[in-house]
Amino acid sequence: MTAETNGTASLRLPRWVAALGVFAVSFMVAAQVLAIQMSPPDRDMGNLQKIMYIHVPAAWMASLASVILGVASVLYLSRRDEKYDRLAAAAAEVGAVMTGLTLALGMIWGKPTWGVWWTWDARLTFTAVLFMIYVGYLSLRAFTDDEQRRAVWSAAVGVLAAIDVVIVYKAVDWWRTLHQPRSSPETVDPAYVFGLRLNAFAFLFLMIFLIAARYYTARLERAADERAEERALAERPVHV
Repeated sequence: MTAETNGTASLRLPRWVAALGVFAVSFMVAAQVLAIQMSPPDRDMGNLQKIMYIHVPAAWMASLASVILGVASVLYLSRRDEKYDRLAAAAAEVGAVMTGLTLALGMIWGKPTWGVWWTWDARLTFTAVLFMIYVGYLSLRAFTDDEQRRAVWSAAVGVLAAIDVVIVYKAVDWWRTLHQPRSSPETVDPAYVFGLRLNAFAFLFLMIFLIAARYYTARLERAADERAEERALAERPVHV
């Protein structure tokens, strides 16, 4: 087997990432089935209540992803290590998906509950701002060619995401809001606590898998580009 073949074969995701993906997806399916089957319909919302087994964990993971994004961005700005830029970008992609899912399911829940698809409630508004920050972050990375400039500018936006998620968390305390206060095991009916906790872990494992998969994919893409550049330089004709 040639060295070129060995090099190509090494460009693959670590096995533990693939194994984590299988586990996370399986856990997610099982958690959803158990939560939906075990919890009774809500007195006021009926079976619409069951949407919270996706909506609430997705909101938690959107917030956690922004914390990872913010920490990785600060670490990149202080250390200029490319791995932190890759981690921040991976967290931003996953965070954007989780935030978009949170907003979409919140609107589906809000229409029959509040009578409107959207209201400029403080928590909803700053969650929408968080989604726009994620979109802006990813757009900035897509349209900035200089790698170092892209990483620095993206890191600055990443810090904004972490600041905004603090506002999202405290919004129900700082402003009079239509959104209900923060939930806890003491404020949620015991019939729903197990399902929420189970799906919180399911979403956590799924988010870790998605961030890890995107992180290693970005690293492999970079390695493949470097090898392609080296190959192009080696094949360039030498003029005497």
